[in-house]
Amino acid sequence: MRSVRAKAALGATLVVAVALVAAGLAVLLVLRGNLTDRAGLEAEVAAREVAGQLALDVPYADLDLGDEDTHPVQVTDERGRVVAVSDELEAITGTGTPQVTPQAAAGTPDDDDDDDDSRDDDPARGEVSSDEPDFTDGAATVDGDRADYRFAAVEATTSRGVTLTVHAGAPLAAEQEAVGSVRDAMLIGLPALLLVVAGVTWLVTRRALRPVEGIRRELAAITASQDLGRRVPEPGSRDEIARLARTTNETLGALEASVDRQRRFVADASHELRSPIASLRTQLEVGAAHPHLLDVEGAVADTVRLQALAADLLLLARLDAGERPGRTVVDLGALVREEVSQRTGDRIQVEVSVAADGTSEVAGSRGQLARVLGNLLDNAVRHAERSVSVAVEADRTDVLVEVADDGAGVPEEERERIFERFVRLDDARSRDDGGAGLGLALARDIAARHGGALTVGASSLGGAAFVLRLPRHG
Repeated sequence: MRSVRAKAALGATLVVAVALVAAGLAVLLVLRGNLTDRAGLEAEVAAREVAGQLALDVPYADLDLGDEDTHPVQVTDERGRVVAVSDELEAITGTGTPQVTPQAAAGTPDDDDDDDDSRDDDPARGEVSSDEPDFTDGAATVDGDRADYRFAAVEATTSRGVTLTVHAGAPLAAEQEAVGSVRDAMLIGLPALLLVVAGVTWLVTRRALRPVEGIRRELAAITASQDLGRRVPEPGSRDEIARLARTTNETLGALEASVDRQRRFVADASHELRSPIASLRTQLEVGAAHPHLLDVEGAVADTVRLQALAADLLLLARLDAGERPGRTVVDLGALVREEVSQRTGDRIQVEVSVAADGTSEVAGSRGQLARVLGNLLDNAVRHAERSVSVAVEADRTDVLVEVADDGAGVPEEERERIFERFVRLDDARSRDDGGAGLGLALARDIAARHGGALTVGASSLGGAAFVLRLPRHG
């Protein structure tokens, strides 16, 4: 069963069926119990009426046994012998003895018929047991009609100490008829109700899943056309399907942006690689034809640029692939001093300031963090006029490295754009002077991989101030 609608309809039908069957059985049991208790109460009343007469020493032959068609009565003595029965009782079960023919019993009221005067002088009287009667289910045949009865057994003691048991029955026909009617109604109504439940569930599920089918068709069309600019329809409801559609569109948007970024990256990388390769090839071809015209320094410079660009592209590819930085403890203050000390050929001297209070240790890759500092210093030296400064300080949670220059600064509207790959604010600037536009993009990506951030603002020197913020170790 592959259809969600069919599964939902079947599941709902089974749940409702189980619930209805359980409820129906409970109703039947309660109804039967109530009707059976009512029949038992009727039987108890009839049995106590006869027991009261026995307690008053009424002779067996003179007992008023009530309506024998409704309440058949059987009286037995201590030995289980039948001493009195309803007139038209022909058979009985469920009372302890099937006998329906009275037998003479010693010590009964009938034994003292000739001694009425002496009995009248005897102050002793019989009594009816006040204990809860015993109830049994059985059957009785009265005047040829057999029926089921609920029997109540009540004990009575005569004035001479003879204990008799009165079995009186109440018919269970009303209980059986009522239970049967309810059962038949449930058997007829249950299938119809289950069909209604299944149909309604099918229709409701079909209506609820209609937007899902629209989403599926649109995704299939997007897959076939490879057009990531398309979006799935979003229903106007605020349910889970609407949230699924919105999330799907957000995913498609992110995928489209990623693919576009990848395409631009490939195009820009190809363009950036073409320039030094073409220059290097031209110089080598000229050198091959005219050795005295070979520009060795230019060829070396192009080779160095090509090597640096290839290294940047390789690092970007590793970062995009999700490479995690190491967890080496790095002292940013010491790393800044080391990086600055190696820049002996810069046209501008870099001033370093490291706060003495507090540690400047962070966890990460020493090589990648050195690349970030190197790129920031390269950018500052390239745009500075006379001054570049690096300040390292720490607060309670982070270590901050600020690289500031006194250059032209970065316009506020361009402060996020400069972190995009292959972006140069001065497009007319030569690539030899301006680089490929990957340094700041690499720096921000590395900072993000280390759980930090890289931002740019205005510096106190009048130019740009790049602030690297990384989580403090420990």
